[in-house]
Amino acid sequence: MALHIVRFRHQNQVRWGLLQACRVLPLNVPCTTTGDLVALGYAGVHRTLESVAPLLDVSEVELLSPITADAKVLCQGANYRQHMVDSGVDPDAKHFNMFFTKSSASIHTPAGRIVKPRHVQLLDYEIELTLVLGRRTAGPAEVSAANLHEYVAGICIGNDVSARDIQIPQMQFHKGKSYRTFCPLGPVLCLLDKDEMHYLNEMHLHLTVNGEKRQSDSSSNLVFKPAETLTEYSQIVDFAPGDVLMTGTPSGCALGLPPPTLVRITGLLPEARKWELFLKSQQRRRQYLKVGDRVESTIISHDGCIDLGRQSHVIESES
Repeated sequence: MALHIVRFRHQNQVRWGLLQACRVLPLNVPCTTTGDLVALGYAGVHRTLESVAPLLDVSEVELLSPITADAKVLCQGANYRQHMVDSGVDPDAKHFNMFFTKSSASIHTPAGRIVKPRHVQLLDYEIELTLVLGRRTAGPAEVSAANLHEYVAGICIGNDVSARDIQIPQMQFHKGKSYRTFCPLGPVLCLLDKDEMHYLNEMHLHLTVNGEKRQSDSSSNLVFKPAETLTEYSQIVDFAPGDVLMTGTPSGCALGLPPPTLVRITGLLPEARKWELFLKSQQRRRQYLKVGDRVESTIISHDGCIDLGRQSHVIESES
């Protein structure tokens, strides 16, 4: 059975625990990082459950990100069918992934605030099923359905918060997606056993802003599945236990891309004028996040057996 793990602070101590409904069972594990935890493996963590420890009510603890700051944050872009269609891309004609990274400095708690930098006007959200990697590599790997469990230790919720007016006009994916607080992860790190890898294709993602549904889709609609993605990514990156792979976001983001014909026409304009028009068109879209907005995200398996918890953040301006 999948293990719903949380990392929490209680009485000035940071610990790992097993989430059971609204209570947390502290785990007796000698781990300070996510890499240490997943290196124990599903079986190793499961053995610690034999220890008897007093249960804590979840309201008594502060839930932290289960992904520690030493992790690499690896990302896929435009990986859901409808999101590709909305972006003017034919999913069936796409034969390679779009890869980028976020800074580990952007890793953030699953609740609290997301800080909008003063110079950012177009702040966007992107709920993502996030894989937590469990194997160290030193070269290309051939990942398949048969050995996927050796590379994926578990899953959690991620939000690839993005400053579109940095990412797109400046052509700076890493910069536009890496400001501090721009990568909330958790609250639950669900460790999966070998026979539970099928859940990677059976998760429902849901994001709201101020209670309004903005994104809703199933991981069954991922164009590039985890095994082929890890195989391709391993050609350029060495994985380490505790690293994460954000697998792309469904349609429904604030970003609205113009039709291909308009893109071709504006491509003939001077660079400054082109991006001036882009910013003006995007500023008319009400979906972009504003100070005071509340963003909430959930990811739950279709059968309800795996619940990755709830993220909840309020947008605040940079002080």
